[in-house]
Amino acid sequence: MKITNVHATTYNVPVPVPLLDEPVMRPFVLCAVETDAGVTGYGITGPIQRKAAREHLNAELGPLVRGMNPFETERVWHACYVEHNPRSQTGAWSSAVSALDIALWDVKGKALEMPVWRLLGGAQPQVPAYITFGLPEYTQEQLVEVARDFAAQGEDKLKMVVGVAGGHQGWREDAARVRAVRNAVGQGVQLSMDANYMLQFNNALNLAKAVEDCGVEWFEEPVWGNDAALLRDLRMRTSIPISAGQNEGHRFRARELLTNGAVDILQPNVVYCGGYTEGMKIAALAQAFNLPIANGGGWPHHNMHLQAAVPNGWRIEYHYVMWKCGEMAFDGCVGPERGLTTLPETPGLGLSPKWDALRDWEE
Repeated sequence: MKITNVHATTYNVPVPVPLLDEPVMRPFVLCAVETDAGVTGYGITGPIQRKAAREHLNAELGPLVRGMNPFETERVWHACYVEHNPRSQTGAWSSAVSALDIALWDVKGKALEMPVWRLLGGAQPQVPAYITFGLPEYTQEQLVEVARDFAAQGEDKLKMVVGVAGGHQGWREDAARVRAVRNAVGQGVQLSMDANYMLQFNNALNLAKAVEDCGVEWFEEPVWGNDAALLRDLRMRTSIPISAGQNEGHRFRARELLTNGAVDILQPNVVYCGGYTEGMKIAALAQAFNLPIANGGGWPHHNMHLQAAVPNGWRIEYHYVMWKCGEMAFDGCVGPERGLTTLPETPGLGLSPKWDALRDWEE
């Protein structure tokens, strides 16, 4: 089997969100890899530098890998690395190669009539799932309402965004929002918080100290730039577990987080870290440090395959916007049920693009 064509397209999907009048826009890149056997695989990457990633796939990576065997994912990945990223930079290259690699594994799974999660290792057919419900656009009252709705549906793991207020004293508002949600859902629901790199160290520490009694499951990417030294210092000064890594573009940044003792939970995301080929290496690094990996950064329908492939896969993230974007863009999406996801048995990723809908959202 040989790769005959690689083509990438960008889309911007208007995702309806509970309690908000306007949809939240969610862009992504879709990469199609065609083969001479008539098998086509599809991969994605997220909105970060999406047009650069699209053009890199169409103008550089696609022509490079045309004629190669799609089963030889290590060979393809390494050829892309040597030719276009020998100094291990992150950014557009990492996003582009992620989409390409995901599509190649989709091809392999379809050709072998096996789901990707089993092809990668098949460690666990069912993985715990959590829902990121707490969008920064919500008021405190809306946060409470949406959290209660999910808890009433039996979803026992929730995550909310912090760092929404800005300013030096913004952590006080964040603390009030966390406490309001905890009081609303009770102690039986796991509650995590995600700062998306938005906080100075001192504000992250103040927030952690202010909500330690709320039983926060983890504090995700609390400080600017995922600074490994600052994450380590914060981790030493709070009882809340620290997680990071969702937008890191390769195993070397993951290694930096691990060797610095910066995290309790490592969070590779296959749509940014280099796809499944690199994601498996990152998962192995975490396992060597006796740490779990958890999906952060959304796109659950692709990340669930990595989480299920390895024994230290711990959580699939159903970020509401990316969860519903996936369902709007693809047939075959599998959702959570009472805090768990049962992996699909369909070949490859089990996802088929909804071309009629996607045409309306093409950029």
